[in-house]
Amino acid sequence: MPLLLLDLDNTLLDRAGAFVGWAKGFLNEIGAPPADLDWLIAIDADGLTDRWDVADAIRDRYRLRIPSIDLVDELTEGLVERLTLDPLVACALRIADDAGWVPVVVTNGASRHQDIKIRRTGLDQYIADWVISEDAGVSKPNPRIFALAAQRVRMRLAGAWVIGDSPEADIGGAAAMGLPSVWLHRGRTWVESRFRPTKIAEGVIPALATVLATAGVARYA
Repeated sequence: MPLLLLDLDNTLLDRAGAFVGWAKGFLNEIGAPPADLDWLIAIDADGLTDRWDVADAIRDRYRLRIPSIDLVDELTEGLVERLTLDPLVACALRIADDAGWVPVVVTNGASRHQDIKIRRTGLDQYIADWVISEDAGVSKPNPRIFALAAQRVRMRLAGAWVIGDSPEADIGGAAAMGLPSVWLHRGRTWVESRFRPTKIAEGVIPALATVLATAGVARYA
C-alpha cells in the first residue's frame, strides 16, 4: 500500500479560484474598479504573500480605515466560504484508495486555516490524514515534513509519489527524498534546472490517473 503525498491549495482545492471570487466581491463592495483585480491577484501571489501584508497593501491602496485584523479575517473567511471539493476529485481519491493507495495531505500554512479548509470541504472523508507545517514545525520542501506524514499513517516513504503545483515545495521536496512526483503546471512552463518532476499534468485528476497507470506498469514489469 504505497503513499500518495498530496498538496492542498491549488492541487486538491482550487484556492486560486476561491481567491478570485472573494477579490471580485470585495472590490465591488469598496467601489474599486474591476481592473484592480489583476493588482490584487498579483499582491496575493497565489497565497505566498503573508495575509497581513496583503491586508496592509489593500488598506494603503484604498486608504481604508478598516483594521488590518478585520481584513485578514474577511480574506480568510471569504476564501473558506468559496472553497469546495470538486466531486470528480473526491471520486479520483476514492479510486486511488480502492486501488490500494493511501492519500495524505502535506501542506504549508497556518494550522487553523488549513484544517478548516480540509474539514469544511469534506476532504477529510477522502484522505487518510494530513500534516500542516505550523503544527509540524517544519515546511515543505524539507523532507522531514513528508517523513512525518508517513509516520502519521505508520507507513514508509518507499514507493510514495508526491503530487503538487509548487516547483520548490512539492517537486523540490520529492527530489530531495528521491521520490517520483507529478507537477501540476496550471498553464505554466517548467523552468527549474536543479530538478525535474517525473511527470507533468494539468490537474490533480490526470495526475492521479498518471500515478496509478505508471505505478501499475512498473509493478508488473
